[in-house]
Amino acid sequence: MTQLEQQTAAAPVRDVRHARTSFGDIAYSEQGTGPAALFVHGVFLNGYLWRHVAEQLSDVRRCITVDLLAHGETRTASGCDLTFSAQADMLAEFCEALQLDQVDLVGNDSGGGIAQIFATRYPDKLRSMTLTNCDVHDNCPPQAIEPLLNVLRQGQMTGFGKAMLANADVARRALGAGYEFPERLSPETIQTYLQPLFGTEERAQLLERLLQTCFLAPECHSAFVLQGLSDFRTPTLVVWGTADIFFDVKWAEWLRNTIPGTREVVMLEGAKLFFPEERPHELVHALLRFWDGLH
Repeated sequence: MTQLEQQTAAAPVRDVRHARTSFGDIAYSEQGTGPAALFVHGVFLNGYLWRHVAEQLSDVRRCITVDLLAHGETRTASGCDLTFSAQADMLAEFCEALQLDQVDLVGNDSGGGIAQIFATRYPDKLRSMTLTNCDVHDNCPPQAIEPLLNVLRQGQMTGFGKAMLANADVARRALGAGYEFPERLSPETIQTYLQPLFGTEERAQLLERLLQTCFLAPECHSAFVLQGLSDFRTPTLVVWGTADIFFDVKWAEWLRNTIPGTREVVMLEGAKLFFPEERPHELVHALLRFWDGLH
């Protein structure tokens, strides 16, 4: 059995359901009871990012972890718009499909950027918003992903993805900048994130179209989001890792100064982009304190 076959065989089994929308059948997992909390991941990952956070919060929230368009187990409709704005509209339809009147929205990475667009377009759907390290204002895409964009420009993204799938060490080097402890990234987790992205030519082309659309020809949403966020008074929490090379701490302060509803900014010393996976208990502690204050 090859290393790739071993990884495939060992990949965790996710309890995934699907919600029908005009954007396709949107994959999600859920656990717990109580008010709904919707967790949104960023590019290259999927709802599996939130597994530890959702487990620890399941006694106080109905935790719903969604797979974005072109990611995870979501079955994206043919020719679907893949921009961040379209992803935000998809989340609105997803909430309607699940009959969620209001949610506590939590976003990370590009999922945090999508969360901001969702908040400005559908403020009535939010009970609260929590942003972890993510795209903010004109830091989209962040300068630190330029090497990845060069791979995309050179038409080598599919080959790069297959190389990551075939060798966990290659994947750790590629994804490691987002992790405080990349050596702890298991082959099973790598498989869960990357197999849906690069397992078939069709899926690899879908991801490439998303990256081309959102990063090489970015939609002009910054000014719109800025105006909307300046009017956004729904309770907002910002939790930020201080060692993130993609999203500097200055962007946490920008959010504090821009969103009137900001209640608190929590800095996690030494944490990197994907700290919801590596240090879930710290995010859970901040969320519980924040949510308790909503009553």
